[in-house]
Order: sequence, then structure tokens, then C-alpha cells
Amino acid sequence: MTNQHGTLALVGAGEFLDSMSEIDAALLERAGGKRVVVLPTASAPDGGDVPSSWAEMGVRHFAALGAQAEAVMALDRDGCHAPSNVETVRQANLVYFSGGKPDYLLGTLNRTPLWGAVLAVLEQGGVLAGCSAGAMILGGWIPGWPSGGSLSIWLRAFGLVPNAVIIPHFDEIPRWVTGPLSWLRPRRSTVIGIDGGTTLVGHPAGTLRGGDDWKVMGRGRVVVRAGGRQGEYREGQLFPV
Repeated sequence: MTNQHGTLALVGAGEFLDSMSEIDAALLERAGGKRVVVLPTASAPDGGDVPSSWAEMGVRHFAALGAQAEAVMALDRDGCHAPSNVETVRQANLVYFSGGKPDYLLGTLNRTPLWGAVLAVLEQGGVLAGCSAGAMILGGWIPGWPSGGSLSIWLRAFGLVPNAVIIPHFDEIPRWVTGPLSWLRPRRSTVIGIDGGTTLVGHPAGTLRGGDDWKVMGRGRVVVRAGGRQGEYREGQLFPV
């Protein structure tokens, strides 16, 4: 289990845009240092120069905030086992996963030394930020295709927010899509919908019902669906105990 001193930042969409600068500056303050590592791993299936474009955008964005930023191009499992990549991540104060394909990101990171290094950053009081796919894998489950004889449409994720199904881009998705996802969610789970330009900040391994200080930052909403209830939270609001 990761140390409660670490910070998670779940971003709905809009990584590395100027509109996110105030939020990201606040995350740097929480991180306790200026070393930032950007990981564009989730965009690897898009091919071409897409991952490098995300990497360059992220490094430029955080450098403008005064950070010592670099990208780690761990785009496959070999890259997630490379000692140089692992050590670079381990030395970071803030690790940022940009968006892409959540199932690819989960499968690429799972049980690798690089993911262990990410957890070490949290244990040392650092920040782990994920946007879109990067946020989804930090919950308890992500949507997936049934396999191995299972009829479940859910894949177990890393569980740093253990009872959560995290849905980014929530303001862009029609209700006829988000509604069925809520009905079909794993038993006793909580759906967290995060709008673009919006970040939910809290601590790993806590529960959303447990009184942790999960706080909304940014221009949009965070929508929480648990049981038969729904709550909407905006800038500065905390999740209820």
C-alpha cells in the first residue's frame, strides 16, 4: 500500500494546456521538488510522432512552470523494464501520465519495475498525475472486453482509488453512454466522472466514502455516482465524509 503522504491528481482532459497551469503549479508545490517526469505511454498505439508530441508538450509546459522536466519514452513493456527509465522515474517528485488507450497503458505498466518506481515516488511524498487514460488506470476498474472465459466488461486496474471507476472527458460523453456504464459498474463501486479542464486531488489508497480530502480544482465538475445517489462538485469543494 502506498504512503498517505503522496498525492494523486486525476485529470479529466486538457493535459499540458495553458489553462491547466495554475493547477499544475499547485501540484508542483505539493510535490516538494521540481523534478517532473512525463510518460506518454498511453499514446503509443497511436503511432508515428504522437507520443513524442505529447512528451514535448508536457516538458515544455512544466518547464514554463519552473520545473526540471523530462520525458521517459517507455512505450512498451521493454521500456518499462529498462533500468535507465526506471531510475529516472524513481528520482522524480511528480510523475505525469498523459492520455491515450487505458487498456494498453494498464497492460504495459502492470508488474513492471517502472510501475514500482512510480509507487516509490508516492511513498516518498511525491505526486502522481494522470490525464484521461492516465487517470482511469488509477481507479479500481477500467472498461474492457470479456476474455479468458469471463463475461465481465471490467478489467482490474491499479486500485489506488480502489472502489472507483474513473470516467474522464465526462462533459463530452452523452448521458446515454454514461448512464449504462453507471448501471453496469462493478458491485459496490463508485463512478467518478471528471470534466475536461478539471482535476480531482487527493491521496492514494483512501476511499471516496472514507473522509479523505479529495478536492476539485479547475473549471468543470466532478460527478460522483454511488448506489442510487449522484453528487456534483466544483472548484474548491471537498468530497463528503
